[in-house]
Amino acid sequence: MANMSLKKVQMPEQEPNVRNKNFKEVALGYEENMAVEEAERCIQCKNQPCVEGCPVHVKIPEFIKLIANRDFEGAYQKIKETNNLPAICGRVCPQESQCESVCTRGKKGEPVAIGRLERFAADWHMKNKEDKIEITATNGKKVAVIGSGPAGLSCAGDLAKMGYDTTIFEAFHTPGGVLMYGIPEFRLPKEIVQKEIDLLKKLGVKIETNMVIGKILTIDDLFDMGYEAVFIGTGAGLPKFMNIPGENLNGVYSANEFLTRINLMKAYDFPNSPTPVKVGKKVAVVGGGNVAMDAARSAKRMGAEEVYIVYRRSEEEMPARLEEIHHAKEEGIIFKLLTNPVRIIGDESGNVKGIECVNMVLGEVDESGRRRPVEEKGSEHIIDVDTVIVAIGQSPNPLITSTTEGLDKQRWGGIIVNEETLETSRKGVFAGGDAVTGAATVILAMGAGKKAAASINKFLSEK
Repeated sequence: MANMSLKKVQMPEQEPNVRNKNFKEVALGYEENMAVEEAERCIQCKNQPCVEGCPVHVKIPEFIKLIANRDFEGAYQKIKETNNLPAICGRVCPQESQCESVCTRGKKGEPVAIGRLERFAADWHMKNKEDKIEITATNGKKVAVIGSGPAGLSCAGDLAKMGYDTTIFEAFHTPGGVLMYGIPEFRLPKEIVQKEIDLLKKLGVKIETNMVIGKILTIDDLFDMGYEAVFIGTGAGLPKFMNIPGENLNGVYSANEFLTRINLMKAYDFPNSPTPVKVGKKVAVVGGGNVAMDAARSAKRMGAEEVYIVYRRSEEEMPARLEEIHHAKEEGIIFKLLTNPVRIIGDESGNVKGIECVNMVLGEVDESGRRRPVEEKGSEHIIDVDTVIVAIGQSPNPLITSTTEGLDKQRWGGIIVNEETLETSRKGVFAGGDAVTGAATVILAMGAGKKAAASINKFLSEK
């Protein structure tokens, strides 16, 4: 019989004033009985809107029913049929705007905690089972995957299962892309990402690190080396700035650099790790998305006494996940909403000492579907800070598009693809994820990787 409770089973978490001083995972995960209790909230509706709401079409009611029946390994295997990275997706996917947003239980009360249950199944498997790897016999055809973020990992995994000799080329010294350099340890433990990467290697995927395609090798070089198709999954790692005075002062970071130093280079463990990051006592993070929340919460953990989120719209317009906003507030992050920076102020030594802002009011709805912020005249004021982190978005790096003849791109830098096949203007070259769409979500990038793998298989089978 279904559990008709209107509320989700609460997720155990570290206490806010404990966790804001460490980088251990905030959400601790369901125990077995909690997972079963939550799974019993699923009413197994026939039309299954949650499956349509998932970009990789995980068979959600089926895996949840298996959890309710305490077949936790069966639940994991059911998820793995369509999702190569369940432990990651269960932690960082915005389920509230995807599968859970269309859950029938959400019409009266809270939706089923699909993400928490996905994480539970994956964590249970990693703790209790050994992976049985079935390596598909190679078909002799080589495919290159550029980038080892969620799109590249997903594409490579599917290609390997189809029998392709697949090599990932990664620019950094460590594979994982944004999963490693962008998302903090307290949201996504790197040990989990590494386990997923190790599984891919066991499938036969080769990973070449420190390989900057467009610099060391070009796409044309890859074809000359015998690769018959190429997938570009290089993400959107080029930071945007505000173009206001003072952005070149000491103490101004892009969120990309700040988080990379902390996450990938483990600056939080300095001097045990060789890369430091200087964080002042008062930090302003400009932006309202998940990256801004990650940067603000990381700065707090790095010892900042006061951390501000400076955002030009209201909280309702914030693109960050509600959970991230809630956690940031619990951890003592101060929200300066309807506030827009106009210049960063430095001292005589060129170091940040403040940020001048103006108040904003919301006007008419703009092309983003949100109300446009309009400056309130005479509202200039200064916030005393010694560090500014700019988190207003990222765009694709132009390195590959600028070194690949005949590869068409959007004016803003995204690679143009056929939306059905993800093939680019260059025959045999496919692309997906943030390199095509601009900064989006992990699960959408994974969905693109899966779609591209299927298209590459069709392309090479017909070749």
